[in-house]
Amino acid sequence: MSTRFLRHFFEPRTIAVIGASEKSDSLGGLVIRNLLEGEFPGTLWAVNPKGYDNVHGQPAFSRVSQLPEVPDLAVICSPVATVPGRIARLGSFGCRAALVLSGGSHLDEARDGKASIRSRMLDAARASGIRVLGPECMGLIVPGRRLNASYANQTIKRGKVAYLGQSGMLGTAMIDWAAGRGEGFSHLITLGDSVDVMLPDLLDYINQYSPSQAILLHLEKVMDAQHFMTALRDASRNRLVLAIKSGRTPQSDLTGLPPTPGIANRDQVFDAAFSRAGVVRVHDSDELFDALMTLSRMKPLRGDRLAIVANGLGPAMLAIDKLIHAGGKLADFSEETRDALNRGNFDMSKPGENPVDLGGNATPEKLVDALEIVAADPGVDAVLVVHAPTRLAPSKVTAQALVANRKRFRRNLLTSFMGLEEAFSARHECNLAGIPTYVSPEQAVKAFMHMVDYQRVQALLQETPPSLPFSTTREIRARCRKLIETVKAEGRETLTHSETARVLEAYGIAVAPSRYVATPEEGAEAAAAFEGAMALKVVHEGNCRPFRYRKHPHRLSAGLLQDLRTPEQVAEGVTLLGDKVAEKYPAFEVREYCLQPMQRGKHSMQVCAGITRDPVFGPVVVFGIGGYKVNILADRQVALPPLNMRLAEDMVERTHVARLIHEHSGDPHRDIDRLCQLLVKLSQMASDLVELRGLEINPLLLNRDEMVAVDFAMDLGQPARFAILPYPEELREWVTLKNGWEVEVRPIRAEDAPLITRFHEQLSEESIRFRYFHNKADLTQRDLSMLSHINYDRQMAFIAEHLREDGGKEMLGVVRVWNDPDNIRTEFSIIIRDDLQGLGIGSLLMNKMIDYCRSIGTLEMIGKIMVDNHPMRALMKRLGFKQRYNMEEQVVDAVLRLNEPESEWQRHRLESLPD
Repeated sequence: MSTRFLRHFFEPRTIAVIGASEKSDSLGGLVIRNLLEGEFPGTLWAVNPKGYDNVHGQPAFSRVSQLPEVPDLAVICSPVATVPGRIARLGSFGCRAALVLSGGSHLDEARDGKASIRSRMLDAARASGIRVLGPECMGLIVPGRRLNASYANQTIKRGKVAYLGQSGMLGTAMIDWAAGRGEGFSHLITLGDSVDVMLPDLLDYINQYSPSQAILLHLEKVMDAQHFMTALRDASRNRLVLAIKSGRTPQSDLTGLPPTPGIANRDQVFDAAFSRAGVVRVHDSDELFDALMTLSRMKPLRGDRLAIVANGLGPAMLAIDKLIHAGGKLADFSEETRDALNRGNFDMSKPGENPVDLGGNATPEKLVDALEIVAADPGVDAVLVVHAPTRLAPSKVTAQALVANRKRFRRNLLTSFMGLEEAFSARHECNLAGIPTYVSPEQAVKAFMHMVDYQRVQALLQETPPSLPFSTTREIRARCRKLIETVKAEGRETLTHSETARVLEAYGIAVAPSRYVATPEEGAEAAAAFEGAMALKVVHEGNCRPFRYRKHPHRLSAGLLQDLRTPEQVAEGVTLLGDKVAEKYPAFEVREYCLQPMQRGKHSMQVCAGITRDPVFGPVVVFGIGGYKVNILADRQVALPPLNMRLAEDMVERTHVARLIHEHSGDPHRDIDRLCQLLVKLSQMASDLVELRGLEINPLLLNRDEMVAVDFAMDLGQPARFAILPYPEELREWVTLKNGWEVEVRPIRAEDAPLITRFHEQLSEESIRFRYFHNKADLTQRDLSMLSHINYDRQMAFIAEHLREDGGKEMLGVVRVWNDPDNIRTEFSIIIRDDLQGLGIGSLLMNKMIDYCRSIGTLEMIGKIMVDNHPMRALMKRLGFKQRYNMEEQVVDAVLRLNEPESEWQRHRLESLPD
C-alpha cells in the first residue's frame, strides 16, 4: 500500500531495457523500438549478456553494473527464470523501479529446492526497496511524456482517460478499440500478475498526480479489499471511474477462493463494492467506451425519465423494452407538451404520448421542432432520438440539423442513427459535436442507464444521512463480547439458538417468544406458558450454522415439529427429536430445544437478513425474501458495512421484498423504515463483534404489528478485516472543560452534517477566513459530504460535542487530518467556536489528534496557518510545533515530528528529496 518510487515508472529520464536484442522476436527489442518511435526524450540503454555494442542504435552493455548511471526505470524482458536475480542486482545498484514484461506458466511452482519465482521476486524487491510492476504485464504508456515502454503494436493519442488493467492482451485490444474511436489516454498501464505494485497503488498515484478526467479499470481479482476500496473511493470523489471485471461466473473465476456463504454468486459482492465506491460497472468492452462517451459528454441528470422521439414506432418500442427491462422510466408528458405535439400534428401512432413517432415522412426540420417541445417538458430528464434513414431525412442531413440546433434543446440528448453505411456519417457528425451517439437504440438506452446508475452511486457516496436509529453502548458491546469469549472458551464455533437470541435482543432486534428446554419434563412445563399451537425445534451442531441450506436444501426443515397443542405433545416431541438426532447424527450433541408459539394469521411476509463473510471483502450484510423461497428466488441483495439509513434503503429497494411492500402494505414507508433499521443494526453488530463470521435470520416475519425474528443462527471465526473501516467507537472519550461542561470528544460521522451546518453558522468571518483562507458564508451539499463522510483509513476528524439542557447537541470545535497514502505526512486543520475560546478546547482536540496520529505510525504532522492568526500560532508553539514562514504561499508552516522514519525512502520523502 504505497506510491513509493512510482514516479520513476511514469517520469523516467533514463531507461535500461534488459534482454533487448535486434532479433525479430525479441521482446526487449520491441520495447526499444516503441520507445524510439514514440520519441522518448530521455536516455535509452540496452542490457544483454551477449555483449552487443548497440541495439537499434542505442548503447548496449553486458551487465547492469556497467551502465554509466543508475537508470530511473528498468524494463526486464529476459527469461522469467532470471528475473529474481535481475531485480536483486538492480536494487543493489540503486534502481528504484522495474517493469517486468517476462512471464510464464510456472511462476508459483517451487523447483529444485528453491522457492517459487514469484516469491523470490518479491523477496528481492523487499531487500532493496525497488518497486516491481509485473510479471506478465504489457508495459506502460504515457503519451503526454512520449513514453511507450510496452510491446503494444501501435501508438496512442494523448487524452484525458487513464486505463488501468490486469490483463496485457486486453490492454493491447483496448488500444486498438480506442484508436478506432479516436480516443486517447493519459496513462495506459497493465499490471499482469504483479507481485509488488498493485492496482490500488496505481489508483492512488493517478488520483494524486495525473491530469486525467476519467479512469477505466479492468479487474480480474482484488488482493487487499481495504486498500482497494480506500483508493477507489478517493479516486471516484475526484473523477469519473468505470470498471469492468472478468471472472463474473464460477466457471471464469480463477482465484480459487471458497464461495461466500449465503450468496449464490460472489460477483454480487463486487457489484456492491463498486456501487459503494461511486463507480459505474459495465459488463463488456464495447459497453465500456459507450459508457465513457455518455458520462463524459452529458450534463448531470435530475432523474431517470427518458423521452423517445423517432421516425418509426418499431425502433422506438425496442428502446422502450430495453429501458423498462433495465429499470428505467418512460417519461410522462405534461398537458402542455401533449397539446403542443397535437397542435403540430407531430405524432403518427400515439398522439401526445411518449414515444413520439414522427413517421417515415418526417423531415429534419420536423424532428428538430418536436425535440424542442419534448426537451422543454419538466418531466423529462433526457431525450433519445432514434432515426432510420429515409429519402426525406437522410441520416447525415438529420444529424447536421440536430447539431446546428442543439442549443434549442434544454435536456441531455442521445442519438441512435440506425444502419451502417449512411448512418456512419451521421454518427461521425454527432461525435464531432460531442453528442453521444450509438448504433442501436438498445445500446443508447444501456448508455443512458449507466448515467442513471452513476448519478445514484455518486449520490450515495456523497450522501449526508439522517441520524442513526440505534447506537450501541459500551455495556451492550461488552456483554455480547463476553458471551462470544465464553463460547470460544468452550471450543465452539457456533452459538446456540438461545445465545443468538440474546445477541439479537441486545441490538434491539425483536425475537419471537421462546422457551429453551433440555428434557421432556422441562418441555411440558414450558408449554404451559403458551396458548394455541406451538413449534418445537431441536438445536445441535449440525443445524445452528447460518446459511447451511445451500449445502443441504432438503434438510431445511429438519429437526422441527409444528402444530403441537398440549404439554404432552411437546414432551413427546422432545423425545422424538432427540432420538432422531441420535439416529441420524450420532456425532452431534443436542444443545437445547426451542419452543415457540406458531406464527400464523397475521398476513406476515417472510424475510431473510443476516451477515456473511466474503474471502476478499470481509463482512457483508445480506437481505432478501425469506423462508423456503431462498432456494428459488434470486433475490439476495448484499452491501458492505458500515450502513446508514440511506444505504440500507437503497439495498432494500432493490429486492422483491420492496416491490411486495409497495404493492400490498397499508403503510409502505413504515415497513421499509423498519427493514432499514434492521439492516443498520446488523451492520453495527458486524462492526462491533469482529469475530462474528455469519448470522442468518430466516425467517424474519414482517406484518402490520411487528417485525420479529423467528429462526436464526450465528457462527464465529477469526477477527474480520473490513473493506471499509467502520466507525471507530473505541476513540470516543468524555472530558470536563474549565467551565464545568461535560464534553464528548469523538470521531465525526456522516450523520453529523446538521451539527456541522449549525456550527458553521456560529463562526465569525475571521474564524472562517483563518480555517478556509477565504470567506465561506455557506456550506454546499458537497462540502457537507466531504466534511462529514470521511474515510477513516486515511482521514480522521475529532469533534467536541456538548449535550445542551434542552436535550439537543452542539458542536464546539473540530480538528481534522488528511494522511497521504504512504502515511508519511498528515495535514491538519482546526477550528473552535468564537464564543468558546479560552476553555482549552483547541489544546484538547490537538492533543487527541497528535496521540492518534502517533499511534497509527504517521511520521509528521503539518499545518498551514495565516500569518495574522496569532492565537493559533501561540497554540502551535505550546504544543511543540516548529514554525517557518512559507514565502511562496505567504503562510506559516507548522510542523511536528511524530515518529522517526524506519527506512531510507521514508527519510527521502520527509526531506522532500527526489524519490
